[in-house]
Amino acid sequence: MMPETDQRDAAGPGNVTTPRATRRVRALALITAVATYLLVVLGSTVRVSDSGMGCSSWPLCNGRIGPIDHLHPLLEQSHRYLATIVTVAIVALVVLTWRGGARVAQVRTLSLLCLGIVVVQIVLGAITVLTDNAPVTVAAHLIVGLLFLAAVTVTAVASFVDPARPWGRFSGDGIAWAGVAGLFVVLLSGSVVVDGGAEAACRSWPACFASPSPTRLVSLQYVHRSLVLVAAVLVVAYVVALWRDHRATAIVAASLLAAQVVVGAFDAVLGAPAALADVHLALASALWAVVTGSLARSALTPRSTDPPGARAAAHDPESARRSIALCGRAHGVDEVLHGAVRDPGEHDHA
Repeated sequence: MMPETDQRDAAGPGNVTTPRATRRVRALALITAVATYLLVVLGSTVRVSDSGMGCSSWPLCNGRIGPIDHLHPLLEQSHRYLATIVTVAIVALVVLTWRGGARVAQVRTLSLLCLGIVVVQIVLGAITVLTDNAPVTVAAHLIVGLLFLAAVTVTAVASFVDPARPWGRFSGDGIAWAGVAGLFVVLLSGSVVVDGGAEAACRSWPACFASPSPTRLVSLQYVHRSLVLVAAVLVVAYVVALWRDHRATAIVAASLLAAQVVVGAFDAVLGAPAALADVHLALASALWAVVTGSLARSALTPRSTDPPGARAAAHDPESARRSIALCGRAHGVDEVLHGAVRDPGEHDHA
């Protein structure tokens, strides 16, 4: 299969219309990212509603494709159907990036990575069903799902970047990576809390006062809440770093973090009802996608090769004129000195 040539809607000098192949890749990457987020949320719904064993067989649901007229099998099989749609979208994205040529080359490797992760996720999903929702496989299924969400988010961001732009570093890399790592550890610890049956171990917040639950469950809650505090500080630091250049993203991230903390508090005080637990993970997944996507966008920002003060001069015409004048004078002095060194007696002979 040969890569297809880029086609534009308009032609002529100065045309900046986005190639059709690039538009297709961008649209499909965005659709896949949204579908993957919905898949994670639906997986959470299956989990908190105890629908994980609504279908005792795989890939069919109790030997049937449908229709399914009971809630638990319906939720479980709907999750599988959505996973199938996401898998098809990833395969289509790989095909489009292969046929799209150099203009979508920056998405090709990422789409292959997504395909590899989704294959692992499918296998884990099957193992989870066949092992009757063993806690280890359930936790692994969620972790790989979050990594997959991060991968498709980064792919969607990369699809909007010029392929000639290099992946680089920026001044906030350390803070960004710390925020991503902190969020991932919090999500992992939350999964351990749920799998360990500790979601309702503390009916108070932020501390755990006089809980009748076993010490082991209370300890899980304390570990999770401590990690949440650390991750919240890291994310706030990242939001502050984002504020100057990416204010809209900073506002979204801060809003999601605040909502996540509030919902988490109510989830603890109310004994972790299924609906709130679902919203809790949905907000956490959204924050995870925003932070990883923002990190990807920052990593794709090229390093500036302008001399010191050039960017400031670009925003200040008067400074730019002064700089040009100074450069002109310096150039004239250089020419005079160069001439004097080249022929020191030239003026005497004249």
